[in-house]
Amino acid sequence: MKTNFFIKTGITRIASLRTALVFTVVFFTVSCNDFVEVPLPNSQLTGTTVFESSLTANAAMAQVYVQLRDTGIFTGLGTGASLNMGLYADEFQDYSTSPITQAMFNNSLSDDNVTVLSQWQISYSQIYKVNTIIAGLTNSTTLSQTVRNQLRGESLFVRALVHFYLLQIYGDIPYVTTTDYNINSHVSRQPASLVYDAIVADLLEAISLLPEAYVSADRARPNKFAARAFLARVYLYMGLNAEAANEASAVLNSTMYAWETDLNKVFLRNSTTTLWQFASSTATRNSNEGSIFIFVTGPPTLCGLRPDFIASFETGDQRKVNWTKAVVSGGNTWYHPFKYKLRTASASSSQEYSVILRLAEQYLIRAEARAKQGDIINAKSDLNKIRTTAGLPVTTAVTVADLLTEIQKQRRFELFTEFGHRFFDLKRSGTINSVLTASKPGWNPTDALWPIPQLELNVNPNLLPQNPGY
Repeated sequence: MKTNFFIKTGITRIASLRTALVFTVVFFTVSCNDFVEVPLPNSQLTGTTVFESSLTANAAMAQVYVQLRDTGIFTGLGTGASLNMGLYADEFQDYSTSPITQAMFNNSLSDDNVTVLSQWQISYSQIYKVNTIIAGLTNSTTLSQTVRNQLRGESLFVRALVHFYLLQIYGDIPYVTTTDYNINSHVSRQPASLVYDAIVADLLEAISLLPEAYVSADRARPNKFAARAFLARVYLYMGLNAEAANEASAVLNSTMYAWETDLNKVFLRNSTTTLWQFASSTATRNSNEGSIFIFVTGPPTLCGLRPDFIASFETGDQRKVNWTKAVVSGGNTWYHPFKYKLRTASASSSQEYSVILRLAEQYLIRAEARAKQGDIINAKSDLNKIRTTAGLPVTTAVTVADLLTEIQKQRRFELFTEFGHRFFDLKRSGTINSVLTASKPGWNPTDALWPIPQLELNVNPNLLPQNPGY
């Protein structure tokens, strides 16, 4: 009998869980083994020894970040959104012979595509895990209120984050908040407006629970400002411009962060502009992005930056100089992203982590939100923070329309190859069809959404209808 993600595996090895989770905390070098496997009736899970001590409860949360870093949408590896959405939009050129990346690059996804299915299933697996943590915290009688607040806040943040990305990729989706497999196996897709409302509710509660101070070294677990930064993005996507500007201002006015004018320091492990990042899997390993994106000989075996993207940089833009790198061979030139400089481990300690949220996006969010409210002067001030750091003169935009066009342009060159920003910006700005029809021969308007995996539709008809075009 076929089963969907929500009901396909049972819970095992509970007896050994505590030892494994303690190991995670002490060494922080765990593999991507499941914290709990999914799912059978869950009443006993939230009463296990996992939530009897802060050590094992924090280990459960740490394991969530391990899985976010190494699998699914947020991994910097070849299966993540940074590569796939870069191929799917107009950032990366595919040089591989893999049918998986070719389907992504040619915008020829099908409802049985392996990436379409794995991103859906892995994402809901991650959601299930944080829901399990939330349930365990609720039922715990031994954890302090401080620990419960911290871990509940982080779990709500992650739940909102994953659902947000699923919404951008698949359109209307289920917003899953329970570990009850009887409910989860029959969930229905919800309208985007309701999903956004649920995301906002989770983030607002997370903000109320999380402290301003980071609880981990290297900003590897989100704090209150990381949650507010992400809420600023959500509000911007919802068209709530005043709210987006307010949340971005709260982050930008914090003394915890400092602007960095040296572009080569922005993606270092100790960057003062980082709001949240993934710690590496070992003490010497660097970012997954560096290991995937950087190549030293040509032609590339996987992908490189599109030549038309490289040609689009404004003359004098130091992001082209510092954040891209040419590889020349046999009279041909290819380019790769060079935000992360290291493709292999360091000799002594990690120099680069995978940055998920950073300060520059908040200036761009506030610039756009202010412009849409008619506050041109302050919008230009925020935008010029980005332009001058890139070595460009201040903007000459005068009208709101011109200013918004320039903001979208700067988002393209500031946030390229970072978790699908370009693709999502094209969608929400209404320019996706005109831009990608011109640059992607296989583009169709229905490609703006991925298909719901057919396997999931087969076992749960409540997920119907399929997205148009598939």
